[in-house]
Amino acid sequence: MASYYRLVKTVAGDPEFDARRARKKLRRYVEGHEHAIRLKAEIMVDHFHEQVLAQRKIGGAARAMVVTGGIERAIQYCHAIRDYLAERKSPWRAIVAFSGEHEYGGVKVTEAALNGFPSAQIAGQFQEDPYRFLICADKFQTGYDEPLLHTMYVDKPLAGIKAVQTLSRLNRAHPQKHDVFVLDFMNDVDTIQQAFSDYYRTTILAEETDPNKLHDLQAALDGAQVYTPEQVEDLVRQYLGGADRDRLDPILDACVAVYREQLDEDGQVNFKSQAKAFLRTYGFLSTILPYTNAGWEKLSIFLTFLVPKLPAPVEEDLSRGILEAIDMDSYRVEKLAMTRIELPDANAEIGPVPTSGGAHPREPELDRLSQIIAAFNDQFGNIPWSDADRVHKLITEDIPSRVAADQAYQNARQHSDKQNARIEHDKALARVMTAVLKDDTELFKQFMDNASFKRWLTDIVFNLTYQDKAA
Repeated sequence: MASYYRLVKTVAGDPEFDARRARKKLRRYVEGHEHAIRLKAEIMVDHFHEQVLAQRKIGGAARAMVVTGGIERAIQYCHAIRDYLAERKSPWRAIVAFSGEHEYGGVKVTEAALNGFPSAQIAGQFQEDPYRFLICADKFQTGYDEPLLHTMYVDKPLAGIKAVQTLSRLNRAHPQKHDVFVLDFMNDVDTIQQAFSDYYRTTILAEETDPNKLHDLQAALDGAQVYTPEQVEDLVRQYLGGADRDRLDPILDACVAVYREQLDEDGQVNFKSQAKAFLRTYGFLSTILPYTNAGWEKLSIFLTFLVPKLPAPVEEDLSRGILEAIDMDSYRVEKLAMTRIELPDANAEIGPVPTSGGAHPREPELDRLSQIIAAFNDQFGNIPWSDADRVHKLITEDIPSRVAADQAYQNARQHSDKQNARIEHDKALARVMTAVLKDDTELFKQFMDNASFKRWLTDIVFNLTYQDKAA
């Protein structure tokens, strides 16, 4: 699947923003827009009903996973999919899976609150009807074995080993499982094929990972003096002794305070990068070599707790305000192709675990808002959008014809009076306008938000369609 959208500038001037950060914000904005989420949710639900359940995949017991790019996106999909299932009068339901507590719509929510049962029951409940959709935010993408999982809807960038781990959730065997299906809104075929080709047959490490790099990384980390040996020993001792998290946090918070106050921006970037490199390298080497270095093991435990608490270096966000300066004019999702990925029948070579840990703040790439929008639309919206002509055709031809074809409205026109026909017409128009948003979001927004425009359009379409009946 491919997404196309057109953004427009809504401010009079042409301010400058950091182009790189702005592009990321714009992509998150359009893909997380409520209209886009709703449209993609409809595609997922319709596909699952018509192409999976209707074809009796896994004897009619097939399940689907929705892979999202974050907790907020997962909650959005949870509401959108549940709403559309209800509108379809579908007997099936969705479960959402994410960690911790998240604020959404001004309210703190958890997966247990949204699901109506404890988190520990998610895997078991997913095996039972009426649950057929599992909406995930960084959960159940590794180590999850569910033979009934047949279909995956991916709305998250995937690459490398993460792509292999995530998509491989579909590979668990079942006597009635003869195929699997992935509908991907984010990734291209070449990226996924490259990710799997590295692990298809024999995987050869291009060069060794040098264990001595751990000595260098530990020396650099110790030298930054963010923590003391006593703090490492104290935290590890309490952790291994089963202490609650509230006993560990004061030790970590003291280290975070030193990190903030004693290190400049470059120092913070380097320390956090080196800490991650130490964890990455030690984690890899400890799985294949019989280490007896207790100091490395203790530092690994300590850094595992410390790194997530380290704030990113404070940088001026030169893309701040760009979302208030733009609006989404149109959004469309199109099916590009159904592809069977063929992997090369050859051994693959991958590089060693990276052990470098130095990094430097990135220089901003300033550009005018008009240029940022133009570049973004060129990349993601390069299809022939029309404006006035398209809207005119929608209002006078396409929308009336689709409303007139609505079965419930047809029945009301034939068997009820004008008042009841108008009621069914208005329901049919609302359904049509939801479908119209894939081609013209601005028209949909006017219909939903502008009461005068909604009354005008409703009258126009009703007069056109009801006159047809009278004639």
